[in-house]
Amino acid sequence: MTGSPVSAETESLPAAPAYGRRSIAEVLPSCAAALGASGFENVLGLPRSPRVCVVMVDGLGRTLLSQRTAHTPFLREKLQAGQGNLPTTLDSAFPSTTAAALASFGTGLPPGQHGMVGYDVLAPHLGRVVNQLGGWDPDVDPRRWQPFPTVFERIAEIIPVATVSLPQFKGSAMTRAALGGGSFIGAETLHARTTAAAEVLAAAPRMLLYFYLNELDKAGHLSGCDSAAWEEALEEVDACVRRLDSQLPANTLIVVTGDHGMVDVPEHRRVDFGADAELVEGVRHTAGEPRMVHLHVEDPADEAGVQRLMDTWRSRFGTQAWVMTKAQAVGRGLFGEVRPEVLGRIGDVLVAVHGDLALYDGRRVRPTAFSMVGQHGSLTKAERQVPLLVFQAAGRAQSKRRRRG
Repeated sequence: MTGSPVSAETESLPAAPAYGRRSIAEVLPSCAAALGASGFENVLGLPRSPRVCVVMVDGLGRTLLSQRTAHTPFLREKLQAGQGNLPTTLDSAFPSTTAAALASFGTGLPPGQHGMVGYDVLAPHLGRVVNQLGGWDPDVDPRRWQPFPTVFERIAEIIPVATVSLPQFKGSAMTRAALGGGSFIGAETLHARTTAAAEVLAAAPRMLLYFYLNELDKAGHLSGCDSAAWEEALEEVDACVRRLDSQLPANTLIVVTGDHGMVDVPEHRRVDFGADAELVEGVRHTAGEPRMVHLHVEDPADEAGVQRLMDTWRSRFGTQAWVMTKAQAVGRGLFGEVRPEVLGRIGDVLVAVHGDLALYDGRRVRPTAFSMVGQHGSLTKAERQVPLLVFQAAGRAQSKRRRRG
């Protein structure tokens, strides 16, 4: 799709995520190439290794990690040791939310291709908004909605692939759509997941293992990333990665990253825009998330109506949000190259917040949604940048010698 000319309002937008160069979509293809799998490009320049363990820390932003190094002595040590020519920061997908980001991570594609363009999005063929995480619509087939094979599926026939995650994610719609392939090992606690990862990698001379942690993201949403609970969760992440370093086979490459960052939104800044008639005049569906709202209008061909809607939103939130048309967002490359089948899932008007603000449609979200402190989804540095840490596991033998020393 060809975008409309960039307006004065969209000129201030941050650059699109670095799809194909330095984004979350390059992690697994680079890992596959580092394992020697053909057909993949090692864009990130990862070192060759017979085993790779990719640690995905949901909600771990690069800004937050830099600000809280006192709580991450192990990760801080790895960052300070340097990574040669490897980047230490990657771009999340747009929106910077789990559904879009993990789908880009799992498929190696931008959201405009895999089609998971928000937390919840309009399903044009159903005429209703559907959720893409825990509340997946039963009328949406995950493998038709996201039709591309995952990186795990592409290499599982030649290289063993395993996922270590929470048991409830086994066979979930999100897993089938974006992270399927290989074997799945479910374990509730971080200790149990670490043990499982060590056992499965020790049994395979060559393997790609995906290790998922969601505890940090949950603490951020519930209590905020400026809370003691979030800092404790971050300390648990640091301890977990330290255990992986000491327990995994010594010739395992450990790759640590996140899917998005997070910002805190105070209660008085969580706004119910659905209660404001002017903000939803001419709007048929609202979707997205509180920091990246999709507005689907009654008549997309009514350019004057779309402009009035944008003017209304800009007059209300213009200093705190980027307001743009679908064509402007697509033309800017925010979703990467967009398939025609995906265009209808993207709002006619998009509102990406850059202040300490969250925007809800109280007519369709549960009241409990307004209690969420930590938020993400927009283009701010704190939300879109995630870390990349790469190092060889010390392994059991080396770890024991280090402790004796």
